[in-house]
Amino acid sequence: METKTIIFELRTKHGLSQDELAEKLYVTRQAVSRWETGETVPNTETLKLLSKLFDVSINTLLGSPRKLICQCCGMPLDESSISKEVDGTFNEEYCKWCYTDGAFVYNSLEQLTDFLVEHMSNEEWPPEQARVYFESELPKLGHWNK
Repeated sequence: METKTIIFELRTKHGLSQDELAEKLYVTRQAVSRWETGETVPNTETLKLLSKLFDVSINTLLGSPRKLICQCCGMPLDESSISKEVDGTFNEEYCKWCYTDGAFVYNSLEQLTDFLVEHMSNEEWPPEQARVYFESELPKLGHWNK
């Protein structure tokens, strides 16, 4: 879905006129109109305000152009699993299980690996095989690749 359609649908879903949305975002009604016709796209700061106002990620506002994965555990991210900062803004780098209220849940790669092996291994994917996989793949993610 395109940004223009997403903004229009979110605005109407929340029962806002273009004037009302413009007032909340400190822009003109004409700016909102240009976004909804696809003439322009909101700037970065306005995207942040829209994200917070409508409680959706910036990635969603832009039509989900990137496939997001948690840079701690590797899980695919969607609206329901993206973490949030203490102020309520989305943090599109991590899932809500690895990063909660501005803090990381796992203090070490070993702690995360142990948790994942315990909870994700099964008869078809034995713990030893899961451990080898996580130990080879997790260090490639942004949080651990520092």
